[in-house]
Amino acid sequence: MQHQVHIIGGGLAGSEAAWQLAEAGIRVKLSEMRGGAGSTPAHETDGLAELVCSNSFRSDDAERNAVGLLHQEMRDMGSLIMRAADATRLPAGSALAVAREDFSAYVTRALLDHPLIEIVRERVDDIPDDGVPVIIATGPLTADSLAASIARRTGSDALAFFDAIAPIVYRDSIDMDICWLQSRWDKGDGKDYINCPMDKEQYLAFHAALMAGEKTEFKEWEKDTPYFDGCMPVEVMAERGVDTLRYGPMKGVGLDDPRTGRWPYACVQLRQDNALGTLWNMVGFQTKLKHAEQVRVFRTIPGLEKAEFARLGGLHRNSFIRSPILLDETLRLKSSPHIRFAGQITGCEGYVESTAIGLIAARFAMAELSGQTLNPPPVETALGALLHHITGGAEADSYQPMNVNFGLFPPLELQGRSKKADRKLLYTGRGREAFKAWLAA
Repeated sequence: MQHQVHIIGGGLAGSEAAWQLAEAGIRVKLSEMRGGAGSTPAHETDGLAELVCSNSFRSDDAERNAVGLLHQEMRDMGSLIMRAADATRLPAGSALAVAREDFSAYVTRALLDHPLIEIVRERVDDIPDDGVPVIIATGPLTADSLAASIARRTGSDALAFFDAIAPIVYRDSIDMDICWLQSRWDKGDGKDYINCPMDKEQYLAFHAALMAGEKTEFKEWEKDTPYFDGCMPVEVMAERGVDTLRYGPMKGVGLDDPRTGRWPYACVQLRQDNALGTLWNMVGFQTKLKHAEQVRVFRTIPGLEKAEFARLGGLHRNSFIRSPILLDETLRLKSSPHIRFAGQITGCEGYVESTAIGLIAARFAMAELSGQTLNPPPVETALGALLHHITGGAEADSYQPMNVNFGLFPPLELQGRSKKADRKLLYTGRGREAFKAWLAA
């Protein structure tokens, strides 16, 4: 099959882009190095669209949350990733969490079964220059050889940051005489999280253990690489102050300890990670502690004294390009317009954001192949706001990975409206109207 578009990278963005193009009748070659001539420090399987650091797509509330609005826009555009997420959904309150392995299997099967998609297990070391449009969606763990090829092509070094992975605990090793099932404020089904409560003395002892625990040491060339705030190691947060965790991932508000009838001083939450409910992810506990230290320190958490870990946390170096100066508004490399970038390598952060940029990159390529022009989504939409930030809205010199949020949207015009109006509803209402008009056009 002679392909019309070559996609490099079979993660979320690449998988979504391949699906969008193939559904439009365009022949696609999808190159994925896992299962072929390469691997990464973070992935464990060769499945397409494998989820690495979490199984959560975050809030699914399209009325009051920017990422929830992005979910809805992607569903409206026929997103395979959102379809797979809905099909493999797990209880997680108002969040959209999925069964990790089932999710990847769903996406992999859909792409393997599509007659217009050829999946090739190979590592691509150089950007192809055969005249065929290319979408590079290799993610933040781009192979060194291809990263060097990108650097040569762009004339600009890639930026980098560190990303951390949270541990996963076996459900039957958690002491439910101490822990209990409840969602904060009883959202969702009301019992979507396992809660491990701490009193003040326990919390202070845990904080001290985190601070003293032996961490992974950086290589010399890694020492000045910044962390992304949205996926910061728990011990790095702890270094910012004794109460940082208690007001962050370990906040106890909205959780009623059945043993006391009160909110705990601090609380560790675990979220279901697979459909069987046998694996639970420690929410917000990305870590760079050494493995033996993780076992020792995390077993001091009440209810996890005998915890068995299906996966321990880890740290890996993520790379991304300086998109605001390198890419045009349709994600094409300005110096080589037949090349598009998509996903986390562009500097968006998060599963949903990565997928969304893969989706819109495919739509731009689709229009171009048919001799048409697709205008970018309006900046009032979640997809448009994210795309605008990546392709010029952000300050290039201080560019860092970013999740979609209402801060990327144009300010609201509140003339004639009460200042007490729910701004989140105003943002999403305006966004839905703009998206509906753009999609119709």
